[in-house]
Amino acid sequence: MTTPTSRTTSARRLHDPQARGFASDNYAGVHPEVLEAIALANGGHQVSYGADAYTEHLQDVFRGHFGGHATAYPVFNGTGANVVALQAVTERWQSVICAASAHIHVDECGAPEKMGGLKLLPVGAPLGTLTLDAIDTQAYGFDDQHRAQPGVVSITQSTELGTLYSVEEIAEIVEHAHTLGMAVHLDGARIANAAAALDRPLRDFTTDVGVDIVSFGGTKNGLMLGEAVVVLNPDAVRGMDYLRKSSMQLASKMRFLSAQFDALLSGDLWLRNARHANAMAQRLETAVRAIPGVQVLRPVQANAVFAVLPQDVTARLQKLYPFYVWDESTGEVRWMTSFDTTEADVDSFAAALRAELVAD
Repeated sequence: MTTPTSRTTSARRLHDPQARGFASDNYAGVHPEVLEAIALANGGHQVSYGADAYTEHLQDVFRGHFGGHATAYPVFNGTGANVVALQAVTERWQSVICAASAHIHVDECGAPEKMGGLKLLPVGAPLGTLTLDAIDTQAYGFDDQHRAQPGVVSITQSTELGTLYSVEEIAEIVEHAHTLGMAVHLDGARIANAAAALDRPLRDFTTDVGVDIVSFGGTKNGLMLGEAVVVLNPDAVRGMDYLRKSSMQLASKMRFLSAQFDALLSGDLWLRNARHANAMAQRLETAVRAIPGVQVLRPVQANAVFAVLPQDVTARLQKLYPFYVWDESTGEVRWMTSFDTTEADVDSFAAALRAELVAD
């Protein structure tokens, strides 16, 4: 009699493991240390829905990074993390001020509005970072029953444009928002890249400057799947347990999400991965700036490089290396590096780009 663990596997590889691209850090695989952690968490039975040993242990791991009041709620994905986090710091009649380029505004298919019932108030932010003046263009109408009440300022660190807020800039935003009675949410899909670039601990630009709640990203930094909502100010948050469940973000086998974060955060894997991705972006920027015909218009501060190319060059190069067009009207493209990007990947890509421009 065979058992489930003794059957011949039918697993097969359906892709080229040598394939590389610069489209997204989501394209990268799973870090080997994370895969090992998933395997170690397997076997036997553990209580479901977060009452397992791994999720309990994870609280101490997150508190080590964010302080003794922090509580982590693992979820499936970044959109889910943002929707749950924003609901937790708003009332039904409130709205969220964010950059016009923010992921919650541009890339979540209206989930904050549809699933969270939240109105977004986007403001101009040419470099992706909000300023106090920009926030104030929407921070008005308090106590006006006809206006969706501004209740939260949402910032992204690092931003969708690959830029960073300084610790001081976040502190100013938090103080300004709190003075106006608003909470502050930080979308940290690439928070590790920001910490690595700033060379500061995670709590320096979150807990210690008064950020209320964080969407903590793991998938872009080596996890298989999973993000976490991290509550930093319990007094500003309501109903996290219920919001996570009603938003379809409560994992039954949560131990496998939590084990990944333990592998990432208990040691320095999160920082090693992020530093490497950032370094590869710097190498890529240096390489492409030396190529005539390439315009890098935005500062490269984390693991993203934005450049303007002729459209026909872009089309040909995309057949060799996947990447996305950021702005069709200007020809601006985005190149992302990840924890597994190699120097050879960067150098080969730059050589291919140079060849396509010469052929143009």
